[in-house]
Amino acid sequence: MVFSSISFLVYFLPVVLALYYLIPVRFRPARNTVLLVASLVFYACGGVRYLALMAAIIATDYICGLQCQEQYSAERRRGGVIASVVISLALLGWFKYAGFFTANLAALGIPVRVLSIALPVGLSFYTFQGLSYVIDAYRGKVPVQKNPASLALYISLFPQLVAGPIVRYSDIVNEIDHRKETVEDWSAGFTRFCFGLGKKMLLANTMGNIADAAFAVPAESLPASMAWVGILAYIMQIYLDFSAYSDMAIGLGRMFGFHFLENFNYPYISRSVTEFWRRWHISLSSWFRDYVYFPLGGSYCSRLKIIRNLTVVWLLTGFWHGANWTFIFWGVWYLAFLLGEKYLWGRRLEVLPGALQWLYTILIVIGGWVFFRSPDLHYACRYLLSMIGMGGGLQPAHSAVYYLLEYWPELICSLFACLPLKNRIQEHLEKKDTAFSRAVLAWGPKILALLLLVLSYCKLVTGSFNPFIYYQF
Repeated sequence: MVFSSISFLVYFLPVVLALYYLIPVRFRPARNTVLLVASLVFYACGGVRYLALMAAIIATDYICGLQCQEQYSAERRRGGVIASVVISLALLGWFKYAGFFTANLAALGIPVRVLSIALPVGLSFYTFQGLSYVIDAYRGKVPVQKNPASLALYISLFPQLVAGPIVRYSDIVNEIDHRKETVEDWSAGFTRFCFGLGKKMLLANTMGNIADAAFAVPAESLPASMAWVGILAYIMQIYLDFSAYSDMAIGLGRMFGFHFLENFNYPYISRSVTEFWRRWHISLSSWFRDYVYFPLGGSYCSRLKIIRNLTVVWLLTGFWHGANWTFIFWGVWYLAFLLGEKYLWGRRLEVLPGALQWLYTILIVIGGWVFFRSPDLHYACRYLLSMIGMGGGLQPAHSAVYYLLEYWPELICSLFACLPLKNRIQEHLEKKDTAFSRAVLAWGPKILALLLLVLSYCKLVTGSFNPFIYYQF
């Protein structure tokens, strides 16, 4: 089940909201039970057999978390966190990477059977959430959760279960049992959800159609014009698609009284690669920073060790996204430019005009997305060559013109959606502070949200199924 589906919008969500709010506020455990059961049902729709895997991870984190209580010895506490890390990463490694490793061993001539194991939806996300709880409990940053149902609710909470953002236990520990649902929060959450739904159904899916058309062609046959149209559509698709899911997750969370942190901050306006990664997938980059980079020593060590630390983080970041050499190279791609900005050309970059800083950054990001989207490294390299006019160009060049003319409204709207235009309009209206501007601020987003909901529903009933990109990770 996905948020942008009839089954979720028409059946699942209304039923869950009704059951949840029919229970009086004073019966908080009952409301939590409704959310927990709903979350398990939501996940079971993606494969009932994987509920056992989720239960195993929840049980592991619960038991290991209990070993991290302050009254226990340092050895026992350390054993608890180590056991959680080993078991969780072993399960993640088996389901996500066993096929990759066996395929590469077979390619080297080693006689092994190539495994084909289906990846459970959301495994990468809820595994990291459980690990963050146990590690923070070990560090004494959060209280140990002694109620298994509460921990299960945190790990399985359906708004952010399958594609993030990666919610830290420390961010919602007080809201599990003591949150306050308000009309203002519900309204803001519903509005945010509708904006995310519209971003997904009306823009991201259309950009995906253009990108798929370009990447379906052999890279050596692409004319430069179509190669550029395809990758520009893809960079908008992946941002709109993933940020749409985050919008919907944050909105759903607020509808039930939870406040998740932002996961995106208009990354395509960045003026350096370093800034880009402060704005893109914030929950993942901050997770690796706090649980990998800092424990290795962070930036408070020798230059050689800093390079080592960054290398580990970016190899893991690339590998986290998928069991493919393209993702590993994608991580190395960003590692190279981040190290360059840190030690070589960072200061020179800062004195350049802002437009040149942005152009430098967006070209690097575009190159990275080529590797991210391509099925293999050979295709990615050929695609890059086609972008600079070194492809065969067997496909007619006017195909790019066709997509630009056919989808120009969606392309323009997608471009605006990638920019902080909404923030600028809001700031302008707040500065004017007139009766009209206050009315627009109060009612404009709600009316627009309802319009987007209607348009998205119409698109949904007449279109085809199109899952979120990050479901595969």
